[in-house]
Amino acid sequence: MEKSILERIRAVSDRLTAKERKAAQALLSNYPMAGLETVAGFARIAGVSGPSILRFTSRIGFSSYPEFQQHLRAEMEARLKSPIAKAPQGPGLGDGDGSDLERFAEAAIANIRNTAQSLAPRELEKAAALIGEAPGTVYLIGGRFTDPLARYMAAHLKLLRPRIMHLAGQVDSWRDHLIDMGRKDVLITYDIRRYQEGVIWFAEQAASRKVPIVLFTDQWISPVTRIATHVLPAHIEAPSNFDSSIAILTLTEAVIAHCTRLIWEQAQKRIRDLEELREI
Repeated sequence: MEKSILERIRAVSDRLTAKERKAAQALLSNYPMAGLETVAGFARIAGVSGPSILRFTSRIGFSSYPEFQQHLRAEMEARLKSPIAKAPQGPGLGDGDGSDLERFAEAAIANIRNTAQSLAPRELEKAAALIGEAPGTVYLIGGRFTDPLARYMAAHLKLLRPRIMHLAGQVDSWRDHLIDMGRKDVLITYDIRRYQEGVIWFAEQAASRKVPIVLFTDQWISPVTRIATHVLPAHIEAPSNFDSSIAILTLTEAVIAHCTRLIWEQAQKRIRDLEELREI
């Protein structure tokens, strides 16, 4: 599976020069528009020279600027695919040798493996620490298909620490929570293709109130990436017209596990008290 732009950047992040890092930050902050500019236009947005842009695109594995832009356009097409357009590549379910379950399981395993290999070093641990140690409230939101993941995360976090708020229902019902949100809180956001305007809007409003954001997204990265404190991208393609959430669920459970270890001293007392209450 070909690496996304984000994965390419993260793979070489420790080798980027200061100017190349500025180019990377400009691209991710203005994704994908900065990269669709001319070299001079991209350079102007990043505040670096044209040769620095070319060195940056070379550093992330492209032999030319047109090749970089071609890859970027392909990512944009992938981000916007509907279930009708997502015909399985290669043998689909019900085709060829092997059972449907075996074929789907292989794709799921590959997604988990590619997700783990492409994750930025210590990004998951830092995200878990932010969630576990936040002095305020941890809010969680998700989209049409990812809201169950937000709910699942919230159910576990409620066992570990107080002040967990899963924002369910319509976007309009989320708005009232913004007035109480600030820099001591954390917003956990789930957003995969086709990225939802309501989720993006809420994250932007929270960021304007200095709320740090932990984003679970796909390999093509939600627009929320440009304002997120920590980004946890997962591979989601499957031999189906619908995307797979297995790798995002794996990231979710990994964050829960690390968070549990970090705050276990206080969490075990909370879990014990909850168990006693359930026996009443």
